[in-house]
Amino acid sequence: MGYSRRIEEARLPKDTAAREAYAQTVGEDGFQFLDAFEAPDAPQEARALPILESLRRTWQRHYERTVDQSATPGGGRTYHVRFKAPQELPPAAEGLESPYDAEARYRHKRDTSWTGYMVHVSETCEPTLPHLLTHVHTTTATVHEAMCTADIHQALVDKDVAPGEHWVDAAYIDAELLVRSQEDHGITLRGPTPPNPTWQAKVAGAYTVADFTVDWAHQQVQCPQGRTSTSWTERLDATGNPCIQVRFSQRDCGACTARALCTQAKQVSRILKLQPQAHFEALHAARAW
Repeated sequence: MGYSRRIEEARLPKDTAAREAYAQTVGEDGFQFLDAFEAPDAPQEARALPILESLRRTWQRHYERTVDQSATPGGGRTYHVRFKAPQELPPAAEGLESPYDAEARYRHKRDTSWTGYMVHVSETCEPTLPHLLTHVHTTTATVHEAMCTADIHQALVDKDVAPGEHWVDAAYIDAELLVRSQEDHGITLRGPTPPNPTWQAKVAGAYTVADFTVDWAHQQVQCPQGRTSTSWTERLDATGNPCIQVRFSQRDCGACTARALCTQAKQVSRILKLQPQAHFEALHAARAW
């Protein structure tokens, strides 16, 4: 997928203050336009136009209009229009962004932002053969790439063009997809795996979960210092996904000379969160690859 600036950007003021003033003018003009259709003499059929409802919802999302209490009495109702800051807006998946396209959504990815869609293109990549497009998958911009992997695989299977190895970037991979792709379709996902988010993964020499030895049959884990876990609890995490919580003895951890490389907790022993065995092993094999 390629990224570029929207064509409208070329026509907007370059200066920040000028852009804010322009947004203010657009907001005021939009409310004046909508108010005209609420007038008693406005055509009834025009009020029901879908494009007007889209415009109303767009203005409600991006602008706030309040009665100006400082207006002169007897001069009619005066409004104050304010363009909302990005942090005030509801989640992008819920918001109508453009009155011209009710399904278009806002997306920010690294240093690029846009309103519209995501297009996922699959192509062959044999080094000695022409590269051919095998599938194009389109979603609204707020749909994350990992939510598309399974649908793309199914489409490739239905077309009888499923690859044995599917090379993707990190956004299309997680532990569940690594397992499901292989089990459901015999497809091996290849690409950079999501990074380990723990602080241990960012400190040289610190003990990540990869440094622990898991004995799945006996439901025990051995730490790099040779100590064995004391509890193994299967549960659901905050997102509702199954996981395994492993605890070590505070007596072992408290006296450990390598404690600073393992946990930052002052009074609590090391706790590990493991994914189910198939997911855990698939993710760590992919990281090793």
